Amino acid sequence: MNKLLLVIDVQNDFINNNTKMTMQKIQDLINSHEYKNIVFTKFINNENSIWYKKLNYKGCLTEEGRNIPIDTGKHFVINKNIYSALNEELISYIKSNKIDEIYLCGFDTDACIYKTALDMFENNYNVYVLKDYCMSHKGLELHNVMIENLKRLIGKNKVV
Repeated sequence: MNKLLLVIDVQNDFINNNTKMTMQKIQDLINSHEYKNIVFTKFINNENSIWYKKLNYKGCLTEEGRNIPIDTGKHFVINKNIYSALNEELISYIKSNKIDEIYLCGFDTDACIYKTALDMFENNYNVYVLKDYCMSHKGLELHNVMIENLKRLIGKNKVV
């Protein structure tokens, strides 16, 4: 099996007391060399986005806020401006690297992880959510609710 670890939006503006321990766990997972293929996503916000205009969300507007505090090294980084990480750039990477299994980790369980997992499931990718390597910046309670819902929507065996 050719596995991909997809590290979603582990960025400075998403790190707080609820997420910082998960960030360290993700770093340890990357350092374990369990995954040959690792891709990072980076959410890019701007003053013309729906997040800024409709939600008054000001996170990830600056380069400092967008920065990934984990060394991305030689790994591929995909910029995105939507919740889902499933875009043409990622689809191309998956095809060209003959990826069989995709493992999601990162932030936020209740937004980008959730939407990406559903999009991948609906597009027939073999996707898994690494529940202990995801978190919501709003906290464990919301994270757990979303994890339980993902078990229902993509399958209990797909949330590991």
